[in-house]
Amino acid sequence: MNAGMGGFWPEPWLTRSLGYPGLALAAALLLLVLCLNARRTRRPGEPPLIKGWLPYFGQALKLQKDPLGFMTSLQKQYGDIFTLLLGGKYITFILDPFHYTSVAKNQKLSFQIFTNKFLKRVFSIKKMLTDSDLIDEIHSTYQFLQGKHLDILMESTMQNLKQVFEPQLLKTTSWSTEYLLPFCNSVIFEMTFTTIYGNILADDKKTFITELKDDFLKFDEKFTRLASGIPIELLGNIKSVRTKLIKDLTIESLAKLQGMSEVVQRRNDILEKYYTPKDTEIGAHHLGLLWASVTNTVPTMFWAMYYLLRNPKAMAVLRDEIDHLLQSTGQKKGPGFSIYLTREQLDSLVYLESTILEVLRLCSFSGIFRFVQEDLTLHLESQDCCLRKGDFVVIFPPILHHDPEIFEAPDEFRFDRFTENGAAIFQSHSDV
Repeated sequence: MNAGMGGFWPEPWLTRSLGYPGLALAAALLLLVLCLNARRTRRPGEPPLIKGWLPYFGQALKLQKDPLGFMTSLQKQYGDIFTLLLGGKYITFILDPFHYTSVAKNQKLSFQIFTNKFLKRVFSIKKMLTDSDLIDEIHSTYQFLQGKHLDILMESTMQNLKQVFEPQLLKTTSWSTEYLLPFCNSVIFEMTFTTIYGNILADDKKTFITELKDDFLKFDEKFTRLASGIPIELLGNIKSVRTKLIKDLTIESLAKLQGMSEVVQRRNDILEKYYTPKDTEIGAHHLGLLWASVTNTVPTMFWAMYYLLRNPKAMAVLRDEIDHLLQSTGQKKGPGFSIYLTREQLDSLVYLESTILEVLRLCSFSGIFRFVQEDLTLHLESQDCCLRKGDFVVIFPPILHHDPEIFEAPDEFRFDRFTENGAAIFQSHSDV
């Protein structure tokens, strides 16, 4: 899940539709526009400007190849604040944690504008750009991911996980082998979809879930390039894949499912106020929710399993912790036995929580984005920093996660790093 964007090649249809002379002219015009865009120079008071030798792409290819190593090398060379040209956009990275609050609380640095542009570009959600009431009502549905509503979702998740595994376990007579990432994709997607959107009762349930998952993975494979601003027409068949996904998630399609979660029911009620029932943008909203629910969970599960399988001691400690909890609650493992755990009981699994936190520390490379609404000067503790209207500002916490002054042996996996004397160092916040 690295940030950044990779290279791309024009699709065959482009050559056929333009012809080689037309394609050459289009390429020349595009190159001219990109070169003009790359002529930007650093103004007094602005952070160091790093453009690279590739117009438009700038430093994007290096960032994709090794985000943490690239950021670390730039930090050593330019300090904690610098501006990169990435995919046609100028993005200022702020790496000093003491500056994070100044960015997060500045009213001229907008998260909402960034989000709305992102939703339009990636999921084709347009109304969020112009309707603040819709934004507010959509945000109100997040209450259904907290408190007692979260308890209901957790119980449903455990039941759906059991339904994914148990039929296969009961009919299995010998061990089978599967690659770890496809396994995680399959389990997480089906479990998440059925928990949030419900179960399909038709006999072709497995076919429906498999086709939806395959289309989703095709879309996610090109997600970074799409998010970076590359026109969707240059990304092969992704536009048609996205259209099919959106159609599969319209209100008409979702009406065939049973057991829809509260959060989706409430979102549907809101969306029906702002769209006609047949408006496909409703499906685009649901694609965004599904993507947010699945995409970060899969790599977390993958890397957790990867490190546990390579660390027998960690695996043994986690097994013992879970077995002890089941025994103390009078529950048994195995086919035919249902396991139910409350949030409080899950929070008591301190080594499991520490393992997940350690995986996120090692493998997460997410940044926090803001859109610069107007030219401004950030007054930071160490320096003043001038920012230009239309640029982006990014906080990049992963640089701290690998700082040896903060984490001892930061490149090592230590499943108990976030525990002390058998207790969690940080209080769990399972509502978040």
